[in-house]
Amino acid sequence: MQEYLWVAFFLLVGIAFCGISFIANWFIRNNKPSEDKLSTYECGEKPIGSAWIQYDVKYYLYGLLFLIFDVEIVFIIPWATIFKDSDKVAALFLEMMIFIVILLTGLIYAAKKGALRWR
Repeated sequence: MQEYLWVAFFLLVGIAFCGISFIANWFIRNNKPSEDKLSTYECGEKPIGSAWIQYDVKYYLYGLLFLIFDVEIVFIIPWATIFKDSDKVAALFLEMMIFIVILLTGLIYAAKKGALRWR
């Protein structure tokens, strides 16, 4: 029971810290934005053209493929730590191979559909 009290304590401290930070920022901030502050870029560059442009769908497809394989690494690292200390090596290896085959099937499908060709 005492462990849960510590978790609740740190949760409340974290929420209080965030709330106090937001409130302090609201009191300290400058509420008189200048023309430069309201511009598209705050770095001193003068914007050229409109900021409303359309991106190609390929950009999002590359992002999704990156995300899929990034998530794969998140699953493989804990698996590797369990794999070396487990008695069921064959079952764990088979499970990971099935997972990797499913991801590779998706990658091959995307490649055959032409999602990986940049034009």
